[in-house]
Amino acid sequence: MPPLPPACLLTVSPRLPGLLAPAGWRVLAAAGAVAALPGAAATAAAVRAAGTPVADAAVLPQLAPGAVCLLAPAELPADLPAGVTVVDGCPEPPGVRLLEAAAVMDRLRSPGGCPWDAEQTHASLRGYLLEEAHEAYDAIVDDDAAGMREELGDVLLQVLFHARIAAEAPQPRGFDVDDVAGDLVDKLVRRHPHVFADAGHRDVAQVEAGWEEIKKAEKGRRSPTEGVSTSQPASAWGAALVRRAGRAGLPVPAAADLPAADADELGEHLLGLVVAAQQRGWDAEDALRAAVRRYAARIDGEAHARPAP
Repeated sequence: MPPLPPACLLTVSPRLPGLLAPAGWRVLAAAGAVAALPGAAATAAAVRAAGTPVADAAVLPQLAPGAVCLLAPAELPADLPAGVTVVDGCPEPPGVRLLEAAAVMDRLRSPGGCPWDAEQTHASLRGYLLEEAHEAYDAIVDDDAAGMREELGDVLLQVLFHARIAAEAPQPRGFDVDDVAGDLVDKLVRRHPHVFADAGHRDVAQVEAGWEEIKKAEKGRRSPTEGVSTSQPASAWGAALVRRAGRAGLPVPAAADLPAADADELGEHLLGLVVAAQQRGWDAEDALRAAVRRYAARIDGEAHARPAP
């Protein structure tokens, strides 16, 4: 009679209940007896449903040769008992905690969850999306790694929140976080043919040009103004329109004289213009926004006057 295999601690993922890698199934197939600690309860239920008896254990039991104990990685003892091996039964892929984040958002929004979360709408949350994006931007400018990590989490919360609200909407308006992620994956693959298809090597300029061409074909847009957010600051809006118009071969406004020698001096000059405008009772942001709006109308007219491709 061949010797029994050593006793084994089989780690499973609390975030991916019931999912086992081939190494995990091989260990279970050879097991003489199977027990499970509380952190592996969901996987234990799935294993039982597949026809393998599993005993519940509050603490790590004494394991005879050939016995297996399912447990979460956090439940592994600091010192392994003699004659016991450890097998990673479910290696977690990168991004697995995103599943946990989606589950937490679902719990908050569901009956018995948070009453404030339950009453929110796309409209009530839209200001938070901008606020969190600005705070993440500030953390990046400050090169604050800890702040960046936190604020990007707050931006992610807004994505999860809006997707969860949309999941409650009737079709065809309804969608969920998997639809959001799926659309993003499809877009990234389509717009990187040099990575995911056979477009060959491209330098940065060719990648940017290809991205714009693919996007133009997907969207069917006639003018560079289409798809540019008008709610962003006027300077960013104007810069985006000028950049797109230049790529499309449409006219861009003449550059003004720029006495500044560097970006710091430019900032001081712009601040001075803001002060001067304020002293005359003008709002610099409103004035620039009006100028950008007039420019957008001009390039719209020129773009639509061109023959359709």
